[in-house]
Amino acid sequence: MKVAVINFSGNVGKSTIARHLLASRMSNAPVIPVESINSDGTQDETIKGKQFGELQEALILMDDAVVDVGASNVEDFVNLMKQYKGSHEDFDYFVVPTVPKSKQMRDTISTIDALSDIGIPAKKIRMIFNMVELDETPEREFSGLFEYHNAEKKFTLRTDAVIHVNDIYAKVNGSEKSIIDILKDKTDYREKIKTAESSNDKLQYAQMVGIKRLAAGVTEELDAVFSTLFK
Repeated sequence: MKVAVINFSGNVGKSTIARHLLASRMSNAPVIPVESINSDGTQDETIKGKQFGELQEALILMDDAVVDVGASNVEDFVNLMKQYKGSHEDFDYFVVPTVPKSKQMRDTISTIDALSDIGIPAKKIRMIFNMVELDETPEREFSGLFEYHNAEKKFTLRTDAVIHVNDIYAKVNGSEKSIIDILKDKTDYREKIKTAESSNDKLQYAQMVGIKRLAAGVTEELDAVFSTLFK
């Protein structure tokens, strides 16, 4: 499966979703960041938007891939898909994350309009409601997007494709490990605290205990979101 994570707006969690939601559930698919300004904090090779031809060739040879399109390159990316007729068909899905902020929601609508104008059908454009507080609902936080969907039907809306606010995303930012890697870590950090010689080591191990607990909780949510997103 090949997925593009895309939104004209920044700060909607594209890189987090590409890495921690999608790639780790797609046979550890490579994440290809298309970004010329902002770093996503990983060691993946960065491909600039103007190198679309090389990206297209690479995708044809891959079975699974996640393309993380940085906000500064979305316009170029969309325009190049228009030039390379049919290139959008290399992707099985276009995942559009959004957050409950007015600018980002307006940019989300612009993104979906641009994808639809290329000829991408609604069934291939999937929205994720990201950074939602636990006591809020998508219907309330994203009412304008629900109205847009009802009027235009240009994308697929699933009310349970929701990722809630969670401390773990800040804690793993810049880490080489995915959330699933952290969950699979068999190290007994509580036991290591007992044998640690320095207070700094003890603190580090205590922090890992908390991070693993967060990973266990958020993995269940991400599993459910992945399942509903592509059903």
